[in-house]
Amino acid sequence: MKNDCTVELTDPTRRTFLKATGLAMLARAVPVDATDSGEPSRIHTTESATAPRNLVGMVNLLQGTDSTSYFSRGNTLPISAMPFGMAHWTMQSRASTPWMFQPGDRRIHGFRCTHQLSPWLGDYGQAVFLPFTGDINPEPEARAASWRPEGAELYPHSMRLRLERYRANIELVPSERCAILTADFDGQSASGLLLEVPGKAGEVAPNPAEHVIRFQSRENQGGVPAGFATYYVVRFQQPWESVETRDLRESRVAIVRFPLAGSNRIVARIGTSFISYEQAERNLERELGEKTPDQARADAEKGWNDHLKRIEVEGGSDEQQRTFYSCMYRTLLFPRMWYEFDEAGNPQHYSAFNGKVMPGVMYADHGYWDVYRAWYPLMTIVFPERLAEILQAWVNAYEEGGWLPQFPCPGYRACMSGSLIDSIFADAAVKGIRGFDLEMAYEGLKKHATTVGDPGKGFGRQGIEYYLRLNYLPADHVEQSVAETADAAYGDFCIGEVARVLGKEAEAELFRKRSQNWRNLFDSGTGFLRGKNENGSWLEPFDPFRWGSPYEEGAAWQHRWDVPHDIPGLIELLGGPERTAAILDEMLTLPPKFGVGVYGQEIHEMSEMAAINFGQYSHNNQPVHHVLYIYAAAGRPGRTRYWVRRVLSELYSSEKFSGDEDTGSMAAWFVLSSMGLYQLCPGKPEYTLGAPLFDRVVLHLPGDKSTVIEARNQSPNGFYDSSVLLDGKPFDSTTLRHGDLIRGIRLEFQMREER
Repeated sequence: MKNDCTVELTDPTRRTFLKATGLAMLARAVPVDATDSGEPSRIHTTESATAPRNLVGMVNLLQGTDSTSYFSRGNTLPISAMPFGMAHWTMQSRASTPWMFQPGDRRIHGFRCTHQLSPWLGDYGQAVFLPFTGDINPEPEARAASWRPEGAELYPHSMRLRLERYRANIELVPSERCAILTADFDGQSASGLLLEVPGKAGEVAPNPAEHVIRFQSRENQGGVPAGFATYYVVRFQQPWESVETRDLRESRVAIVRFPLAGSNRIVARIGTSFISYEQAERNLERELGEKTPDQARADAEKGWNDHLKRIEVEGGSDEQQRTFYSCMYRTLLFPRMWYEFDEAGNPQHYSAFNGKVMPGVMYADHGYWDVYRAWYPLMTIVFPERLAEILQAWVNAYEEGGWLPQFPCPGYRACMSGSLIDSIFADAAVKGIRGFDLEMAYEGLKKHATTVGDPGKGFGRQGIEYYLRLNYLPADHVEQSVAETADAAYGDFCIGEVARVLGKEAEAELFRKRSQNWRNLFDSGTGFLRGKNENGSWLEPFDPFRWGSPYEEGAAWQHRWDVPHDIPGLIELLGGPERTAAILDEMLTLPPKFGVGVYGQEIHEMSEMAAINFGQYSHNNQPVHHVLYIYAAAGRPGRTRYWVRRVLSELYSSEKFSGDEDTGSMAAWFVLSSMGLYQLCPGKPEYTLGAPLFDRVVLHLPGDKSTVIEARNQSPNGFYDSSVLLDGKPFDSTTLRHGDLIRGIRLEFQMREER
């Protein structure tokens, strides 16, 4: 991601910022020593192979959390929240860093309400809550309390753990915008709750008569108008004895103490809003009201199970099923709902695009560069009704700010290349998904494809003035010129598809022609996409292993395939199907070498590619996620099946990812590929067939329809040839139409070991 996305990091090359994390957290209970060995600990879950299907019990919240800025195994947080919830809740073990939680840390500062999309973009509107007993030094490290990961119960719908220092069993249960926090203390001792707000600009206002404390968090890293705040209302079940506020080095705290009598249990209901205190109160009353913690937990558990059960898998190992549902959970966290309901029950939202309270829905925190490849296609299958609402939110952003966002976090943010929002509207349009204003969306798409915007502020295409004149972006004027040109050409294809659906044939044809601009950077001498200067000369010297500009978070090898909309054209230029398959073989068997290029240092994506040892196929980052399915397009579907199964088996687990998970993008690849499907080109309503990981997958589709995918005669070594039956009849194509998938079919893979 670009340097202006970073948080407290320097990048002397002024290029894409470094994304990263480290190590891996384990998911099942094992005996551990009571002392901290420094090794990751396993979280106990009670799910067994013979127990009823309670799918939240299959989710490992710690998947991908053991990460650093030098090496990523997901760069995720352990989040309890409702699906697409506005408020996310995590544990904080480190302050003053976006890497706020490390699973190896055996002390935490408290539960944190977070809105962080990625550590590379930072948090906003956050606050921390810590139950305690006795005197307390409120500085984060001084107040930190031991917890035992092996005894914790961490689920999407509930975080339960024990604070050893304060002799308290604590639990946080989320709703969409709120939470209930409970603390049960041993014996009879004076207790309290510490509330921490970053910075010192926000107010803290106690109201003893109503047992309520109100406070604001104005913290942000950009992407919001002046005056932004997250409003918190904390309502206690019992009266307090005192409230003390203090300014710390980097924050402000309120220390709420309760009288000794009856203080062995604290119940706090926490409401949040981006609009006002009154709205936070309304959210709290609407979502939690007088629910007990048990009732709130049961409701949250049901909400998660209802979402997870949209896809039910059978067969495979216990670990594979845990990996699947942990990934499924990750796909249901982002983008976050950014709207709230007014007194009449109508949706409204504080607009991060114009600073006003506006009617209608809004979502936030999604990087299209990451998620267009797999996350949005997955939603078109199993959650089209939610997708329509999300797409209307992006239309609303256009109407409120004048431009479609490049990377809404929560408003305009300049990050990554291209205008990949083109893809998500095209894919929905060609699949017949409605419920959003497609005409208005097309207006916004056409605007950034034909008009100079301000990419540095998060809207408009990079170098559009050069692209319109030269039909490519010149390397001597535009950074990441190859990646930007390829993304623009693909975007033009997508906009043309939207125009076609809307009956604008002349404009559709114009964009179809522009979609071939990628050819202007194809060098027939090397067979790579290369940087070209304004005068038409190639950028020299050329090294296909050198990372960075004119590429992005990769080199020529990773960006060789950046034309998903014209794979047949690329195959032709590469010398035909047989030659293309040979080039793919070479890519996957080359050493994982790299040159640091303009970065001037080894960035975490390079380290991760070297670690996974799949040649130049760096599955740890999104640009190559479609590449294995090009084998099938080149007439070698068996190679697609072989390599996809290896990636599923070797690069994913319930503990880790091979790189930054990025708001559901890496997880969605696993979910789709493990079902035996992947969309090679979003914007073309078809899926390339791969190799199912499970014996049986049931997709529960809208309209009470179900599609069943079965894999018969699976071999223990996991690599197969196959024939396919569609509703009992031979199916010879390597692709399946979206319309067939969602009408309710039976797709049978007759597996046999490939020799």
